[in-house]
Amino acid sequence: MSIFSKLAKSTDLVNGLAARLGADLGALVQNDSEMQTPKYRSMVLNCCNCSDQAACARLQDAFSELDTAPDYCRNHDFMNSVRRG
Repeated sequence: MSIFSKLAKSTDLVNGLAARLGADLGALVQNDSEMQTPKYRSMVLNCCNCSDQAACARLQDAFSELDTAPDYCRNHDFMNSVRRG
C-alpha cells in the first residue's frame, strides 16, 4: 500500500471513529485551526502506525454510534475527550 493510500485510509478511519463518537473533527479544526490542525495530523499519523486498522474498520462497519473509542485505538484519549455527552 502506498503512503498516500495509507494516509487516506487512516484519515477515513479517524473521521469515521470521531463521527461515531458524535464529534465533528472538521468543525473542531475549523474553529481553532492553529491549535487543532497539528493534533489532527498527529491523530492521522498515529492511525497510520496502528496494527489494528482492520479491527477499527470492522467496528465502524458494525456500529453507526459508539460510546467510547476502543482500547486499542492509538487516539483513544483524544477521541474520548471530544465525544458527545
